[in-house]
Amino acid sequence: MKTYNIDVLKDAANRLLFDMSEAEYKTLLNEFDIVVKQMKLIGDNKGLDAYEPMVFPFECTTDYLREDEPGEPLSREEALRNSPRKAGGQIKLPRVVQ
Repeated sequence: MKTYNIDVLKDAANRLLFDMSEAEYKTLLNEFDIVVKQMKLIGDNKGLDAYEPMVFPFECTTDYLREDEPGEPLSREEALRNSPRKAGGQIKLPRVVQ
């Protein structure tokens, strides 16, 4: 298994375009050590390959959703009918970037 040290974490942070303080790097390194130890404990269990990986903890059904059946699309006028602001046959939204 790959070993992690502060230099590896700093390189990863640099590649992700952010930086942290030395104390934050030490905390993150301690957290990585905990996660690696937990993964090793799980990996040491015999017979895990016999089980299917769990994706979600509960049995979840989505039978309340309708079937997706193609239909006639809305006309432009019908789609714009409830829009309070229109411009050039499109919905006009407030500016989000200044």
